[in-house]
Amino acid sequence: MKFLHTMLRVVNLEQSIEFYTNVLGMTVLEKSENQEYRYTLVFVGYEDKGTAIELTYNWDTDQYQLGNAFGHIALGVDDIYETCDRIKTCGGNVTREPGPVKGGRTEIAFVTDPDGYQIELIQVNS
Repeated sequence: MKFLHTMLRVVNLEQSIEFYTNVLGMTVLEKSENQEYRYTLVFVGYEDKGTAIELTYNWDTDQYQLGNAFGHIALGVDDIYETCDRIKTCGGNVTREPGPVKGGRTEIAFVTDPDGYQIELIQVNS
């Protein structure tokens, strides 16, 4: 088996594409619209990594409840402090500043996307 993607329902497709591409540096990998069932799918990701996030925009829905079962998406970064500075410069929302995880040494931070989904940034090289 192979991990393919994670699907997130979004209420403003253009704002979400802007966040994932310009703030997190992903690329739009694929986009399709279904006129009959009134939805648009946009896959974003890092071209050389193989997995993606599917942004699902249901044309007639303007609100979702995030629920309490979903945790977060995790992204590995080379320089967590520079990454958080860049995200803030691009207008992104850093909700937990970079620093060691409680009780450990791994450096982490959290940001939220325009729909409030949590994204954990993890320092991958020391």
